[in-house]
Order: sequence, then structure tokens, then C-alpha cells
Amino acid sequence: MRWIRDEEFARGTVPMSKFDIRVIALALLDISAEDIFLDIGAGTGSLSVQASLLGAEVYAVEKEPEGVELIRKNAIKLGAEISIIQGTAPEALDSVKSFNKCFIGGSGGKLIQIVDETDKKLSSGGILAASFIVPDNMVELRRILMEKKYSGIEAKLIQSSIIEGTGLMKANNPIFLIRGKKP
Repeated sequence: MRWIRDEEFARGTVPMSKFDIRVIALALLDISAEDIFLDIGAGTGSLSVQASLLGAEVYAVEKEPEGVELIRKNAIKLGAEISIIQGTAPEALDSVKSFNKCFIGGSGGKLIQIVDETDKKLSSGGILAASFIVPDNMVELRRILMEKKYSGIEAKLIQSSIIEGTGLMKANNPIFLIRGKKP
């Protein structure tokens, strides 16, 4: 198994979870070959592709046509099997029956509705994780998970930087990651 670097993905204007965030998110989700993984707001499909290569059955939900095309291109280029669902969550989740791992990479202002719908289909003991650039959204998800009695709730602030050829540090956006386990 190899970890795919950012530069290997076809990119466009759609957001992509960067390498450091992708690795930590998939570790928090504890993705393995037995998993059914739902990636909401999949963007370029970077998490979906990596989860597929880790052996999970993957469903990627993306509303932007450019994102859907990038997920397709990246899946083909990197040898991943992904069921792509074009649409907006939570409505687009109707075609997914159940899953045991879920990542929310984008909520389009519908975080509560998305979590309510995913909670119905997430198996007992399943893991829900998400990333946010806005602290209030992370706090809101933490509140929802606590209300729904999820266990092992963890929230992390990840800030990474890269030293470029000139020796200057180039910072990536700070990202909040949160996860919880369904009772």
C-alpha cells in the first residue's frame, strides 16, 4: 500500500484534502478492507481514492460537476474503484443503504441535516469524521455527536507547512478534524 501525494491527483478549482489531512483523517476513520466508506463533499476524490486503495468499498458524494469529473479521472488514473453519486447531501444519500465509516468534507450549510441522515445509516460502532476550516462548524458537530451519545469524540487542529525550494515556509490552511464512534 502506498500513500498518494497531492501532485499525483488531477486538480481543478474544487477543494482537495491535502496529504497531511488525508492521512490523519483516514487514520482517525481506521479505514480497512472490510469497510463501507461514504465520502460526503468528496471534492477531487482524494480521500475516496486513498480509501479504495486501502480496500474499502467507497461511495463519493459530490455536487459540483467539475468535482464529479475529477473523481472519475483520479479513480481511473490511480486504479481506485469508487461509486460516484452526483448530488447534494443529504438528499443524495438515498442511494446508499448503509455504511460503517463516513467522512464529511463539505456540508454546504446543511451540517445538522447531513449528520441526522448519516446517523440513520451508519452502523453501530461506525465512525463519523469531518474536516472544517471554520471553528464554529467543528464545535457544532462536536455538540451534535455528544447529543447523539457518540463515544471517543476527538477534535484536532492540524496546521502544516512546507519548506519550498527557496527555504521559505509555505503554510497550508489550518484544518479542524473531528471524529466520533456511534453507540
